[in-house]
Amino acid sequence: MSLDAWLTFDVQGDLLESARDCEAEVFQRWYGNSRAELEDEYGPYGDSSVYMAVSDEAGEVVATMRLLVPGGSAGLKTLHDVGRAPWGVDGARAAAVAGLDLTSTIEIATISSRRSTNSHGLRHTFALYRGLVLAARANQYSALVAVLDDRVRRLLDTVGLLTLPLPGTGPAPYLGSPASTPVFAHGPQILDNQRRVSPEAFALVSQGAGLDGISVPPEDAFRLRRDGDRVTAWAQTAPLAVG
Repeated sequence: MSLDAWLTFDVQGDLLESARDCEAEVFQRWYGNSRAELEDEYGPYGDSSVYMAVSDEAGEVVATMRLLVPGGSAGLKTLHDVGRAPWGVDGARAAAVAGLDLTSTIEIATISSRRSTNSHGLRHTFALYRGLVLAARANQYSALVAVLDDRVRRLLDTVGLLTLPLPGTGPAPYLGSPASTPVFAHGPQILDNQRRVSPEAFALVSQGAGLDGISVPPEDAFRLRRDGDRVTAWAQTAPLAVG
């Protein structure tokens, strides 16, 4: 099977710069956020930021996800942001009510996919979701949080990855999005629900069956370790073609 895209976890060097370019382009187009504004928002979380990217044959990133992993000095952005307008909710208390273990909770900080004239854009996004599942398994993450634009949340719903609003929150304008919701999900429950309500999506996202043409590394490549002041991935082995 010929490959036309590659999923890489914890990208570095030129691929990291391309991932940031992709993120900036998509957020400018959809929400009017400049790259400088993104840096202001996410700069404090640099030591816990891990980018996952789908790149094409030219080495250009066509889709990327920025994750915030446990252990960073600033904590999780979602739990800080819900304390400000428009929600005004105590993030730590909301997390406790939701039953989150913050030592093993990951944050989806951004999801970005460049425009595509065919179905590849959606396939690239599904590859990112597949990578998220692998990262959760490899690092034993118990839950996730995010502030999701309602359009993105609906896309997650279509593949059976259902999230719940953080207690005390609901849809509201956020960083250029007309309606975003602070959400959470517990890992075992979200995957069990996906298996029951959307078995085809479960096979695609949670088992990796059907991501034709996308090279996905094995689960071990998604395992993180502490190295000085930042989180890095273990050395990756040769990627496997999935699908």
